[in-house]
Amino acid sequence: MAITLFSHANCYRHLAGDDHPEQPARLSAINDQLIRSGLEFVLQQRDASPAVKQQLYRAHSQLYVDEIYAKAPTEGYIWLDPDTQMMRHSLDAALHAAGAGIDAVDLVLKQSDQQAFCSVRPPGHHATRDQAMGFCIFNNVAIAALHALSQHGLERVAIVDFDVHHGNGTEDIVSGDERILFCSSFQSALYPYRDLQSGAANVENLPLPALCKPAQWREQIQHQWLPRLNAFKPQLILVSAGFDGHREDDMAQFLLVEDDYHWIARQLKQLADQHCQGRLVAMLEGGYALSALGRSVVAFLKGLM
Repeated sequence: MAITLFSHANCYRHLAGDDHPEQPARLSAINDQLIRSGLEFVLQQRDASPAVKQQLYRAHSQLYVDEIYAKAPTEGYIWLDPDTQMMRHSLDAALHAAGAGIDAVDLVLKQSDQQAFCSVRPPGHHATRDQAMGFCIFNNVAIAALHALSQHGLERVAIVDFDVHHGNGTEDIVSGDERILFCSSFQSALYPYRDLQSGAANVENLPLPALCKPAQWREQIQHQWLPRLNAFKPQLILVSAGFDGHREDDMAQFLLVEDDYHWIARQLKQLADQHCQGRLVAMLEGGYALSALGRSVVAFLKGLM
């Protein structure tokens, strides 16, 4: 078993404003906790390469991708939506964030019992086929999934999203694609404020109330997700790993703790071992309370071990 950590220095250079919660310190907090825990010496670490347009076109419309390239500023800031800014380093950071998922998929599919964690920003799961949203420019996990299907000949890929916010962008991109099973748990009536159950057979949404306790979260995952995932028999598991459901994170009102992220990692590792020869790739999404974020990522990685 080996876990490879993908990241890139350019992911630190994207700035969304001094008071913006999606900040470079998020990656620093993860690195600090990896060093403190000793995992830094256990993980293999690699620099991500940037995605190219043809890879982005699999998940996003050509019009949208070309527009992002054209809009990318050389100075100052522009707003892509009320929450999502771009500055001169943002496009490069977003390309490396998407490229990390592609690199990780290529790596884990080379041999069995491989996992990867992509410590990258900006996140991706709110970006729809045609729109930047919620700090996200390109949908990193959807790009990785479609790369696995198109370039590696897989027939079944599962995407599991446990961010406290609904992965609406991922759902928009993969809805109706029978090759992909998308499972998303999230706080009900929270951003992006879209609680309607999907009509697509390949989407398993799990809205949960504010103040959701760990036991309730785990029970619902065991009841709704795990049977679907086992029946689907994925050949690869991709994870939108958002840690903003932690009780210390004020972006939402879930009451999860580090042990819950360790638990979900163990469940996913067991599924990967059963169906995917251990192959799993997790990509960082949310998590804005810095200490809790770092501790939760460490717990998640230990769960994969």
